[in-house]
Amino acid sequence: MNKLIEKNFVLAASQYKLLEKNTPDSLMPRFFDPAGNKSGTSNTKWWCSGFFPGSLLYIYEQTKDEEIRRIAEKRLAILEKEKYYTGNHDLGFMIYCSFGNAYRLFGKPEYKEAVMTAAGSLASRYRPAINSIQSWNSSERLNCPVIIDNMMNLELLYWVSDNGGDAKYRDIAVTHANTTLQHHFRADNSSYHVLDWDLEKKEIIKKVTWQGAADSSAWARGQSWGLYGYTMMYRFSKNKAYLEQARKIGNFLLNHPNLPADKIPYWDFNAPGIPDTYRDASAGAVMASALLELGQYVSKKEKKKYVRAAKQMLLSLSSDVYLTQPGENGGFLLKQNVGSLPHNSEVKVSLTYADYYFLEALLRYKNWYLKK
Repeated sequence: MNKLIEKNFVLAASQYKLLEKNTPDSLMPRFFDPAGNKSGTSNTKWWCSGFFPGSLLYIYEQTKDEEIRRIAEKRLAILEKEKYYTGNHDLGFMIYCSFGNAYRLFGKPEYKEAVMTAAGSLASRYRPAINSIQSWNSSERLNCPVIIDNMMNLELLYWVSDNGGDAKYRDIAVTHANTTLQHHFRADNSSYHVLDWDLEKKEIIKKVTWQGAADSSAWARGQSWGLYGYTMMYRFSKNKAYLEQARKIGNFLLNHPNLPADKIPYWDFNAPGIPDTYRDASAGAVMASALLELGQYVSKKEKKKYVRAAKQMLLSLSSDVYLTQPGENGGFLLKQNVGSLPHNSEVKVSLTYADYYFLEALLRYKNWYLKK
């Protein structure tokens, strides 16, 4: 595994220098579609804008490649203004995955300030009437949507309160996590994707999906968001209810009859056409990273189970089926990702967040589970 991890980071450094060359200075990379040999970019307000600099920082952490650091700092500079963004709930993805890692590695006050400011921006979307952070703005289809993905953005809030910021951010994170725990999960510990709330009546209008196969299905990446989110919330709070929820989600995923032998899930655990449908490497990458952290908090027996599964995911993602060859794939790492199949958007492509959580999982495995 040590050799594999080193090899993957050498590849990552090479690929991300190529990705930098392929991306205009004012934009961020978003996807690469091998079928059309087409790259897609985004502005810095896109929810994935923090993953490119975040991945660069993980690559630098492993390789100490100064060119990679230079590129990361260049990209952070164009992203910084989004610390004021209030258009959706994704400030954690945008700012914590980028500036949070930058501050962890380099300790610069301006990096911390970006994270602190972003917490205030994210907190502006908290709705006391429903004890939740509103994910997206109201639309014709949804009144006040709260999505399972939002669990990932709580890390920003909790970290800020724990590092000199207002305690209210921690309170919001805990309250949101508790509300999600109460309403978002089914009896089998799978998660709905979207809860649509009525703010005036303080009640749920409907439980639906946006990116999954059906309202009642287990959209794969959404399940991974939940697993990661409750594991992370336990790290901060030591609330055993969060640890128990993470264990329940993990067991649901690993014991699911539709989880393939290589442990990389189909885009939805209840997708029509299984096994003749798309895999989602991004869901596998998030799941692997989450399981590696979950293994830190459980019994030796459970730890062995979670780490063994995560290792299989990393081995699978490192195979030619999912991992690119040098100089190919527009500069991205992982292939076989699904953004939103119902919208025919970013299907069987490379995506920035898949690479980010893959690199994070590789680092976690190296730092936590390889003998020094």
